[in-house]
Amino acid sequence: MKIGLITPAPPSSRYGNRVTALRWAKILRRLGHRVHISQTYQGESFDVMIALHARRSHAAIVRFHQKRPASPIILALTGTDLYKDIRRNRDAKESLEMATRIIVLQPKGIEELPPSVRRRARVIYQSVPKSARRARPSDKTFDVCVIGHLREVKDPFRAAQAARMLPLASRIRIIHVGGAMTEKMAERAVREMKINPRYRWVGERTRSGARQILSGSHALVLSSKMEGGANVISEAIVAGVPVLASRIDGSVGLLGEDYSGYFEAGDTRGLAQLLERIEQDRKFLADLRARCRKLAPIFDPAREERAWADLLKEVFHETWR
Repeated sequence: MKIGLITPAPPSSRYGNRVTALRWAKILRRLGHRVHISQTYQGESFDVMIALHARRSHAAIVRFHQKRPASPIILALTGTDLYKDIRRNRDAKESLEMATRIIVLQPKGIEELPPSVRRRARVIYQSVPKSARRARPSDKTFDVCVIGHLREVKDPFRAAQAARMLPLASRIRIIHVGGAMTEKMAERAVREMKINPRYRWVGERTRSGARQILSGSHALVLSSKMEGGANVISEAIVAGVPVLASRIDGSVGLLGEDYSGYFEAGDTRGLAQLLERIEQDRKFLADLRARCRKLAPIFDPAREERAWADLLKEVFHETWR
């Protein structure tokens, strides 16, 4: 089968959409399909289109639907799709209506969809292979990593601000991995390092480099205002690294309603209290690690591969029956 995989992120980008497209392409090729990744649709004779982002891939979806009306379209929704665009953007809404199937990355995403399209939605969890090599966390410091580009939607300095509130005796150190999307963000990170001895920004790293820092950390903070289902949560869980996350649907959908490592989005003091607790309360830390072990099978690569195989079989059975 020939599959067109559309992502708005350019080839040189390390944005999440491009990383996801490359990872899905590997899965689909392992399943025996030919996959072409591009930002636009140029009229190719694909058997199926998989498009990331309802609004930004709208033009490609429309053109493919017009040229090959009988061929299925699988639409994968991002956080901005789910929690902003499909509520008010006409293009995003139209993409939903044209999609044969809709992918969300965690089950609470389905709740955001219009009732008329929910039956077409499927959850595919982003998988993570287990790493044979893991860094050993430091005995001298209690390292907490933040992994994500410096963007407003990520609320990237919340952990740094929370770390300023910790007692002098705390050994917590915030290690921030991610590229600055604007010069202003870079300047703020540099300024934060100058005034906050607990904060260290290491910039953008390769995936393997970021995973090494993650596995060598005692915890991960995800402070985002909006997420569709952050892959870094999957990475942390598989690595056995507890997550302290803002209570947003994209994270609750992955970690569960009863997870005890949440703070309210934007709540610096609440995060500071969690940081102090995870450093000082061994039972709390152990409980979060146990939860990671329980959740880890959800992110098994074999499970994700089966989900893709089942989805493609389903859409073609429905299209050509």
